[in-house]
This record gives sequence, structure tokens and C-alpha cells, in this order.
Amino acid sequence: MINKFLIYIIFVVNLSFFAKASSEIPFPNMFVTKTPITYKAEIEFKGFEGEAINLLNYNNEIYLLNFWASWCAPCRKEMPSLDKLQSNFKEIKIFPINIKESDKKKSEIFFKNLKINNLQIYFDTNSKLANIFWLRGIPTTIILNKHKQEIARIVGDADFEDDKFIEWLKENKK
Repeated sequence: MINKFLIYIIFVVNLSFFAKASSEIPFPNMFVTKTPITYKAEIEFKGFEGEAINLLNYNNEIYLLNFWASWCAPCRKEMPSLDKLQSNFKEIKIFPINIKESDKKKSEIFFKNLKINNLQIYFDTNSKLANIFWLRGIPTTIILNKHKQEIARIVGDADFEDDKFIEWLKENKK
């Protein structure tokens, strides 16, 4: 009984973070926060060669942290539109973060087969970010404002070239 109650409380708390529902949200699997969520932990992950990446070292208007894996079919479907989004909007910084930290070879093949030219490969070492952001599946894209606060997330695949989504990004660069 306590487990069901705990699950219910967690569900309600999560809904309160993502309760802003309106017709302006571009995707049914996109959840926009009422107020930006600040994370106490630093947002750090690894670059392809193992170098430390910290968002504090970047000064963009908006960030997309896209969590993916080479075996994930929906990830394969959405990655080309992420690549095009990055090439068209320099004020946005996209970090495609592979959840399998040692999967360098498969990651390179994945990007090569999809002709991904504008994105780099990053890794979530020891699932640190997956835990910070409470990821429950992939692909998941966390959208952060210039202050590195979460303003939305997309759970599942999305077409990042969608006009409604691009308009939403432009309106939310605060």
C-alpha cells in the first residue's frame, strides 16, 4: 500500500513540474515546465575523446541535451532533424549524449550512416545525467534556457524541423 502511495506522490510531483499544457506546445510528447527547473548538480558529461564537458563553459541562448543509443530506432529516426536544426540555428547548442559510454565505434557508425555532419558525439559517464534528469527512456531531449534551467523535455522521438517547434524555440529563448 505504501509503495502505491509513494508512486502516486512521485507522479503528482512530476506532473506539477510539467503541467503547463496549451495548444502552443508543438508535440504531444513535449512537457513544458511552469517555471524553469534549476538543477543543483553541475551538468557535466564526456566528449568523444573522454574530455570533460561542462555546460558552464558555454554561452548559448538555448541547449538541447538529446539522450540516445545506437540500437534505438526512434533515436535513428530523429537524429537527422537534430543535425539540421543545429546547422540552421547557431544560438542553439545541441548535445547528443549517448547513454552507452564505451560505445565509440557504434556511435561513429551511427552518425556516419545517418550522414550527421553538424553534431558531435558525447557520452553520459556512469549514467550521471540520466540520474540527474530522471530519464525514463530514450530518446529523451531536455531543453534548457540560457541559465541552464530546464524549460521543457520531449520524451520519445520528435521532428526537430517542425515549424511549430522552431517557433516555440524562438519564443522561449529567454
